[in-house]
Amino acid sequence: MANIVNLAAQPRTTTGKGAARQSRFKNRVPAVIYGHNRPTRPLDLDSAELERVLTGIEPESTLIELTVDGQKTRALIREIQRHPIRPDIIHVDFYEIRSDEKVRLKVPVHCVGTPEGVRNAGGVLDQVAREVEIEVLPEHIPERVELDVTALAVGHSLHVRDLTIPNAKIITDADLTIATVVPPRTEEVAAPAAEGVTEVAEPELIRKPREEEGEAVEGAAEASEEKPKAEKPKAEKPKGGKEG
Repeated sequence: MANIVNLAAQPRTTTGKGAARQSRFKNRVPAVIYGHNRPTRPLDLDSAELERVLTGIEPESTLIELTVDGQKTRALIREIQRHPIRPDIIHVDFYEIRSDEKVRLKVPVHCVGTPEGVRNAGGVLDQVAREVEIEVLPEHIPERVELDVTALAVGHSLHVRDLTIPNAKIITDADLTIATVVPPRTEEVAAPAAEGVTEVAEPELIRKPREEEGEAVEGAAEASEEKPKAEKPKAEKPKGGKEG
């Protein structure tokens, strides 16, 4: 059964950099919803409520019951943009879904159990892939997929073909490795430095302050409000374009 959470939103009548900054100044998060050939609709979310809703869930595989002006719409989160320095969310994209239409989305893969190669041979579990793409009806969206790695020996691997996801079609390549157990790592002993060799200090890397980088990313999110976005081809039935 799909995990469903409720979230309230307000319509936004203005778009662009200035409007997005005004929203953030008021502790709101600018967002958009699109899909099914509907015009992209700008929204406003309460930042504290959004953070509360996202706590403890898998955002990409959770159904959002979005309430706007008293009307409820089910959607998936397609993108969350965060500030690169602060943990603040600066923009969210929602994709409207229909109960009778399959959607494509990525779900996280969680390894369960302690591999035999770790218990008895000192190996190390290496999870190579952490999500797979599936096609499924909204009601059957799994919150996550579990992969039992208990029997995995050193040098052995499990692949996408070893996953079982009820009522869903796996799109990811079946041969993709999900997890493997590698031999124990040995520490390398550094060779002694040759006598008479003097270390040369490396030049200091000069780069922009991280706050400037954060402003650049936030500006990119605001710029996305000013131009149409092409809808991502996730559903089997008509796909909608997304405007800024």
